[in-house]
Amino acid sequence: MLLPSSDPALTIKRILKVNHAGETGAVRIYTAQLAIARRFFPDVVDELDEMRLDEVEHCRLFREAMPARQARPCRVMSLWSLGGYVLGFVTALLGRRMVWLCTEAVEATVHRHLEAQLAFLKPLDPGLYALIASIQEQEASHLTSAQAHQAGSRRSRLASVAYWSIAATTETLIWLSTWGDSGWLGPEMVRNR
Repeated sequence: MLLPSSDPALTIKRILKVNHAGETGAVRIYTAQLAIARRFFPDVVDELDEMRLDEVEHCRLFREAMPARQARPCRVMSLWSLGGYVLGFVTALLGRRMVWLCTEAVEATVHRHLEAQLAFLKPLDPGLYALIASIQEQEASHLTSAQAHQAGSRRSRLASVAYWSIAATTETLIWLSTWGDSGWLGPEMVRNR
């Protein structure tokens, strides 16, 4: 297990960096899914667009929180952007259920990381803690909605593989973007409860 950075301010910068990058990726996922959904399943367009607008707002809020904490956007933002668009495009091409499965996989992974971040930030940065807590509520509603759209349907093997692949990719990007700090935030969360 990796040890935490000896500088909490550095970890806070990394948290902002990965959250901003993740929101950018989420905007791109929804943008691509909307492009396909408008043509093939317009009944989900309003909900996807609402989720996309939430992510745009989250991205803005994280970006605005950066200067006060001397954080900067992720250097590989283009990777998050391109990766998000490709993921959204491919999942939308695979159909409505895959759109919701993608949302579920990403949001479930993100939710776990936000929980760990909140535990770490609570004693250190009340302002960022409050911001992430408010964003987490919306992200949790995205997760709940995605799960509700899939309720009652059995997950195929392809869907199970897709779910775990999307979740693992999201986890890996989070780990890389925080230089491994995300690896110890989970245990920190348990200690702070």
